[in-house]
Amino acid sequence: MRIRPALVAPAAAALTVLLLATGASAAVPAPAGVFAPAALATCREAAVKVAATASGTPDQVRISVTNTSGRTCAVDRVPTVTFGDLDGTAQPVPPVESAPYRLAAGATAYALVRTIDPAAEDSRTVAYLTVAGDPSHHGTRFGAASLGSPAGIRVWEPVTTLWQPTRAGADAAPPAARR
Repeated sequence: MRIRPALVAPAAAALTVLLLATGASAAVPAPAGVFAPAALATCREAAVKVAATASGTPDQVRISVTNTSGRTCAVDRVPTVTFGDLDGTAQPVPPVESAPYRLAAGATAYALVRTIDPAAEDSRTVAYLTVAGDPSHHGTRFGAASLGSPAGIRVWEPVTTLWQPTRAGADAAPPAARR
């Protein structure tokens, strides 16, 4: 059964009012049919280290995010990758909405970014890309030369895999063209 968002918000609001009114501090189960995920804090930007490296395949970049803190936290399941001063980000393949991705203390997640559609007849070239584990983070900038593209990073309809628990998992699911 699928819950319509219009029904979830009022139920969640009612539960919040009930908790505040009763001063309850213990966990109270959500009303039947209401999705109540466990609260998991978003990783602070200072608590994660992002990396980007050439993949060995033209127009693909391997990225990773490591939780350097001593606590489990969450990043977005869709890596945030922007290109120079261009608008927009690499789009997820498969297309999904934003959601938390659990990252245990000391754990690393991996993704693969394809910067240009192989069928593209046009492209833009940028001097750097920026990678962030979560859209709320500013991210870390990586120059084109450090990614094996000294003449610049070619960009057109960039896509990314979702975060994967292993590098092999990210490499096994290269992002295909979005059609």
